[in-house]
Amino acid sequence: MIPKIPIGEWVDWLVEWATQNLGPLFDIIVVIIEFLVENFTAALLAIPPLILILLFLPFAWYIANWRVAAGTAAGLFLIYNLNIWEPSMQTLSMVISATILALIIGIPMGIWTARSNTVHRITMPVLDFMQTMPPFVYLIPAVFFFGIGTVPGLIATVVFAMPPAIRLTGLGIRQVPVELVEAAEAFGSTQMQKLFKVQLPVAMPTIMAGVNQCIMLSLSMVVIAAMIGVSGLGKEVLRGIQRLDVPTGFEGGLAIVIIAMILDRITQNLGQKKKHPLKDK
Repeated sequence: MIPKIPIGEWVDWLVEWATQNLGPLFDIIVVIIEFLVENFTAALLAIPPLILILLFLPFAWYIANWRVAAGTAAGLFLIYNLNIWEPSMQTLSMVISATILALIIGIPMGIWTARSNTVHRITMPVLDFMQTMPPFVYLIPAVFFFGIGTVPGLIATVVFAMPPAIRLTGLGIRQVPVELVEAAEAFGSTQMQKLFKVQLPVAMPTIMAGVNQCIMLSLSMVVIAAMIGVSGLGKEVLRGIQRLDVPTGFEGGLAIVIIAMILDRITQNLGQKKKHPLKDK
């Protein structure tokens, strides 16, 4: 009989080693994440709900069009009417925080994969592994390293949401026409000038598609992370499941759908240049 390869034991040893030797690093990560999430949540909850809805209206109109603005206002007002405004803002702050952290890591990594074939070949299988791994699995090491609460939930969310940002950033830069890159080189552009003035602007629609996917995955993972004590709409849905409370579970799920649709419509239009900010497309 072929002996079993002890992959699980190796991973367990790695987790134990990291827990014992990387404590100071984990403490720094906890401070950064708590500061980011708590300040975003406090900022959103400090503004009266109706005022915040009115502020979202011109913003959504400027980014997209009047239909998206009207849908945004109507959806947020429904959330307010259902008395789940606070968990909704907690979820929104978690999604924003996770997306910012995922993009800070993911976009530079995507640029690196586009500039190096070796890095690209090494990174793609890792991203395939990360995207096919069940999301619940990410919660296990996060709880081991950081315990129960917001921090492990956000870290698991960042890891789960990062692959599309890396993959689509690299893809967008690789798809930039060679003629444009050669023209920039002929005019004496440096590597940084070529990147920021030619490659990134041309690749922006593809990069923004990665940002959109990053936000959607962040939202789905934040809901799953309610299982390890993350507050927000996921907690409302989990409470509804545990108590077989259909109204609570359905209303929490509806609020998640509304936030997902708002973020999706807005981010889809972020990379598009408009001739007039209030002109309907």
